[in-house]
Amino acid sequence: MKILIYCQHVLGVGHFFRTLEIARAMKDFDVILVTGGDEVSALLPNHVRKVALPGLMMDQGFSRLYCVDPLKDLEEVKLERKNILLDLVRTEKPDFFLVELYPFGRRAFEFELIPVLTFIKARQGIDCKVVCSLRDILVEKKNPVKYETRVIEALHTWFDAVLVHSDPGLIKLDATFPGMDKIKIPLVYTGFVTPVPDPEKVSRIREGCGLKQGKLLITASVGGGNVGAPLLKAVVHACHGVLSGKNLLLKAYTGPYMDQEDRDYLKSFENERITIEAFTPDFVSLLGASDLSVSMAGYNTCMNIVAAGVPALVLPFAQNREQWERAAKLAGFAPITLLEDQDLEPLRLARRIEAALHRPAGFPGPKLNMNGAVNTMEWMRSR
Repeated sequence: MKILIYCQHVLGVGHFFRTLEIARAMKDFDVILVTGGDEVSALLPNHVRKVALPGLMMDQGFSRLYCVDPLKDLEEVKLERKNILLDLVRTEKPDFFLVELYPFGRRAFEFELIPVLTFIKARQGIDCKVVCSLRDILVEKKNPVKYETRVIEALHTWFDAVLVHSDPGLIKLDATFPGMDKIKIPLVYTGFVTPVPDPEKVSRIREGCGLKQGKLLITASVGGGNVGAPLLKAVVHACHGVLSGKNLLLKAYTGPYMDQEDRDYLKSFENERITIEAFTPDFVSLLGASDLSVSMAGYNTCMNIVAAGVPALVLPFAQNREQWERAAKLAGFAPITLLEDQDLEPLRLARRIEAALHRPAGFPGPKLNMNGAVNTMEWMRSR
């Protein structure tokens, strides 16, 4: 079976890594992963071929597209991308076209998606099912009625099914998409998508950090790094100042997209207790080895936290309600505490960190379905 997966990340890297985890689970399939954002450093499994479209991203306000290569013209890049994607589908003739987020989002990329979807539905030499891969919570819209009408029309025109990567016991799609009952194609909850910690790697990390001598490890992260520098700075200030006398280690990760000026500032605080890096290849195992996680509240990070069972402080992205809703709901299922902007004052944050470090790692809440990647693969195998 051949699967063509389309994933366009526009600000952070969460969409990419969630999609990669799904692709990783499809080890018995021939998988083509089409990406369209800024380059992300990640190891691909042998059964996954990557096709990188000329890069497009969006500004922090999600108001405009721009070329990753500043020397390229936006309209020329759009045309080039459309032709590459259409030629790829014509040549590869996939059995499934798995589209991440669209039509619930990524409307700015209809210039390349509509031609491909039109070709697939014409069924001229290709028999391909089109499936939407969707996260748990959608961002709010200015005109929800118009938005729902457009989404449902697109689903009924182009798509064969919607796979929602959530556990309905925690988050149902109709909480942020009230028109869900109007969707007439199959809609399936797969469970959340996340890797799980590798016990051997967890042990090696703890040994390497000398944590058996009573030290505690804090991991701080901000996803892709386009937003979140204030959070990392606050954690570094707290650990370098108020908490400097404690037996703590801090590993902080800027992500690939943080401004160099902010990255250099954070690096200036490095010492034997504080390390600043851009990326780690096995983040979830690092969380499994940690005594506390401090982060934003995106889908991937939150699910990694739950999978690792690590106590966590999370600062939801303030621009929309998505991260707030997810973190608030997860707080009943995992040892997660929400932060607000005023908590970034170093003394206040230090107190929050100390309290969280003394919170038990185990949590009595109900278990969540965290097998979304495998369940997605199994659903496709059964079609």
